[in-house]
Amino acid sequence: MAARILAAPPDGSRLKPVTGAPGLPYIGQTLQVMRNPFGTATKRYEQFGPVSWSWLLGRRTVTVQGPEAAEIVLVNRDKVFASGPAWSYYIGPFFRRGIMLLDFEEHLHHRRIMQQAFTRDRLAAYMAAMAPGIGRGLDAWTPGDRFTVHDHVKQLTLDLAVDVFMGVDLDRAEADRINGAFVDAVRAGTAYVRFPVPGLRWQRGLRARRVLEDFFRAHLPAKRRDGGDDLFAALCQAETDDGHRFTDDDVVNHMIFVLMAAHDTTTITLTTMAYYLAKHPEWQERLRDESLALGKPVLAFEDLDALTGVDLVMKEALRLVAPVPALPRRAVRDTEILGHHIPAGTTVVVPLLTNHRMPEWWPDPERFDPERFARREDKVHRYAWEPFGGGAHKCIGLHFAGMQVKSIMHQWLLRYRWSVPGRYTWPLDTTSLPSPKDGLPVRLDPLEAS
Repeated sequence: MAARILAAPPDGSRLKPVTGAPGLPYIGQTLQVMRNPFGTATKRYEQFGPVSWSWLLGRRTVTVQGPEAAEIVLVNRDKVFASGPAWSYYIGPFFRRGIMLLDFEEHLHHRRIMQQAFTRDRLAAYMAAMAPGIGRGLDAWTPGDRFTVHDHVKQLTLDLAVDVFMGVDLDRAEADRINGAFVDAVRAGTAYVRFPVPGLRWQRGLRARRVLEDFFRAHLPAKRRDGGDDLFAALCQAETDDGHRFTDDDVVNHMIFVLMAAHDTTTITLTTMAYYLAKHPEWQERLRDESLALGKPVLAFEDLDALTGVDLVMKEALRLVAPVPALPRRAVRDTEILGHHIPAGTTVVVPLLTNHRMPEWWPDPERFDPERFARREDKVHRYAWEPFGGGAHKCIGLHFAGMQVKSIMHQWLLRYRWSVPGRYTWPLDTTSLPSPKDGLPVRLDPLEAS
């Protein structure tokens, strides 16, 4: 398909127009990007370079590939790229006014309050609170030849979110209902039909939002009154030095967003780690030896830095499968990226999932090689590896995420050994947040019987 320009630069400008192959209006390259993001990104880069455009999910969208362009957008030194308007198009009806959907001074104000829920003392309390739940969840796993890792890890992380984030006692049916609502809300963001047709993703997402709102509003008065060590209570009680606190609406909005971000991204990271540790048993044994050497059945806060091997594997998993596959922004005024004219109102996307596998920046990018982080290959550019984003919107929960992944993996390694057939390759579904279509079936054996 012949290249077309997005918009002509102003007369006399030194800037180049953004070119691309837009495809059909509205649909454009949506299907190709969702079904084969890596091949599509490679072809796009070879044809148009690091800045190009196409129609994606009904929007004229500029995609920026590589760390140099990513830094311009994410660091956002001139405050020209807004997160809220871009994300709102995809997930606004379901996760409205979450921290990622706010911008500039309002975002900074909310982030300062929310930061009180992620202090070192709070993190240590969350970690201590989650340890018994990790043990109960792992002990309930049934070993066998068709143990589906993704499904079980997702259930575990939701249960931990209920314990540590909500601090609410739920029976299994209610926990499953809330989990289903989160799943429906997340999947709605990549719906092809973006209005409420009964039975389709968008309508299910709207219904899920109502379920989540009702749930948190019902429990909010008790959290305001009684406090606690959970995130829900922390957001209800958080206060800046100058006395600013969240309203009830703020707490509900942030809880819905943070819970989605926490349990979905952690599930993807742990599932990816499990896949590559099954494919590379030498790494699984290395990590198990590391945990055994620690001599503790439960990881303590002060032990986090000791699991260096887990840290390397986690970083490589985040490189190979970024849990948040892309970060969108909206240009609030005319600007430029790498010498290309970006008109005001343009949606700009940083594709983390494919940026992390660019051979221009990563040697042998398809290979699982955790040692690349010991060799500091990620330091070739400060934005070569950016699974948590960057700039003002860098993930506020990144330290919690690492703590939770290490806590779960430590106890998992001490209980079980898992494997896949030598020729198995997981079918990665990238139509929404990345996950294995088959649930990642493994042979799970109790460690004592292995």
